[in-house]
Amino acid sequence: MRLVPGTDTVPNAVNKYLLPHEHQVITVRKHPAVLLKPILIVLLGLVIAAVISTTVARHEAGVVGFVWIAWLILLLYLVGKVIEWSQDYFIVTSRRMLLATGVVTRKVAMMPLVKVTDMSFQRSTLGRLLGYGEFILESAGQDQALRVVDHLPYPEQLYLEVCGLIFPGKPENDDDDL
Repeated sequence: MRLVPGTDTVPNAVNKYLLPHEHQVITVRKHPAVLLKPILIVLLGLVIAAVISTTVARHEAGVVGFVWIAWLILLLYLVGKVIEWSQDYFIVTSRRMLLATGVVTRKVAMMPLVKVTDMSFQRSTLGRLLGYGEFILESAGQDQALRVVDHLPYPEQLYLEVCGLIFPGKPENDDDDL
């Protein structure tokens, strides 16, 4: 039973990280809540720019121009974060977990499923309200390239799906009565 939605719309950019003998099981973007902070910064900047424009406009036109240029820089920051969000993926294959991040400099962190000794997820209050959580992965190795994966959507379902891959159960058609 598949608990996580299908991965039919995954871009080909993700497929280049797959080995020939593995197949993709789960591929998700981080929850859009990761964009809340940049959005709030841009909105706060807009309010400040509007207040300064209305109070200082009659006296200092140069200051008003500078304030709006600063706000445009904040807006470009938000656009960059949205592009980054659209390119970042958490991928679980039949053998590994990968976190592909970055636009200009691409980073792919990986952990083999057989090396995972412990996996848990946690949800903050905001995460419970908005529907995201965080995975914490541990392995026997000292230095881990992939330890924390934050802002994952529907973490309970992802957790069950990944645990099913890490700890496969007995096939349902096994006859123990024989």
